[in-house]
Amino acid sequence: MSNELPLGGSRLVPEGWTLYSIDEIKADEKYSCVAGPFGSSISSKYFTETGVPIIRGNNLKNNLTKFVAQDFAFVSEERAKKYLPQHVKAGDLVFTCWGTIGQVGLIPQDGPYPEYIISNKQLKLRVNPDLANNLFVFYYLSSKEGVEHIRSRAIGSAVPGINLGILKSIKIALPSLSTQQSITEILSSYDRLIDNNNRRIALLEESIHLLYKEWFVRSRFPGYESVKLVDGIPEGWSYQPLEEVCELIMGQSPPSEFYNTSEQGLPFHQGVSNFGNRFVTHEIYCTQLNRIAEAGDILCSVRAPVGRLNITLDKIIIGRGLSAIRNRYGYQSFQYYQLKTHFFQEDIIGSGAIFASVTKKQLSEQLMLVPSGEIVNKFENISKWIDKQITNLYLQTQRLKQARDLLLPRLMNGSIAV
Repeated sequence: MSNELPLGGSRLVPEGWTLYSIDEIKADEKYSCVAGPFGSSISSKYFTETGVPIIRGNNLKNNLTKFVAQDFAFVSEERAKKYLPQHVKAGDLVFTCWGTIGQVGLIPQDGPYPEYIISNKQLKLRVNPDLANNLFVFYYLSSKEGVEHIRSRAIGSAVPGINLGILKSIKIALPSLSTQQSITEILSSYDRLIDNNNRRIALLEESIHLLYKEWFVRSRFPGYESVKLVDGIPEGWSYQPLEEVCELIMGQSPPSEFYNTSEQGLPFHQGVSNFGNRFVTHEIYCTQLNRIAEAGDILCSVRAPVGRLNITLDKIIIGRGLSAIRNRYGYQSFQYYQLKTHFFQEDIIGSGAIFASVTKKQLSEQLMLVPSGEIVNKFENISKWIDKQITNLYLQTQRLKQARDLLLPRLMNGSIAV
């Protein structure tokens, strides 16, 4: 494919648009397009509790997610002065250059910090505002064609990567700035609705998680004043192994020749790569039906990171990195929030033991608080109603994403005039 076409020939240059390399659209200032610091100069031994945040792999995602502003590492402000070329601010683009190639981030205007430092596995781009709208460039390179082209340029076999020279050589086509602005306004209207739904979901989840803690951690459930404590828990409550209250299905991975991406068979998950904040999304399918998780089952990762939880809305096949959990008494909503509390941090279970992986026996033996059926039913009457709202908002968000993703390539190749 010609290097004189956008994205190596994935797109043509629409009439009235101009072809540029990334190098040609970088800002006319020092350090506008640079690689991250040398690895050993920004290693964990320099991390501090506070200071200037470092952008790492967990802060970037695919699927047009601009930025994940949480779980930062920090270096001191004094140490940060050593990385001045790698400082990024609102409006800058960040690219993963080793490992998960194709991740493109955009530093938000309303982020929690005024500036950040890219890690040794990232590249930075600050665009020339007289040529390019940074949000337009983000959408262009985060599109399916953009991600595929970046991945196609990777070097290395064991750990694929792109270097600064590769990034600078990537070609994109730009319309006038006014057209770029119009296109980004169309796409941003979808993103605003998606972001609003995600905020509503987060608030609903927080409200029910707080209610769970109030009732079942602090034991301040309805009528608690008249219930005496026995061995530190309300009378009539008990602790039982997880296998006593839940059915556990441990995953088993079929041979890879049964995998496909053409939706033949059932969706297949064997780890957390397609976990979302709450629900899994499907990418790989499998025609050999080994271990099955039913719609509504809780998925728990049993290999590092241990204890990460999601819910499947569909019948799926699970591989060896996952377990499906189903409450024997139908209290699936209660069970999800209980497990979210039990697996309070990745790789740390219950009282604080650290696991790189867990066996079925280890998972089965986890002691779980079993409240009275009356109290669990009262909780379920509230939580199931909130869960339904969360699911409806999630499905609405998925439809918005599908509509945006169908529109994106047509806007970017000029087939829809704006």
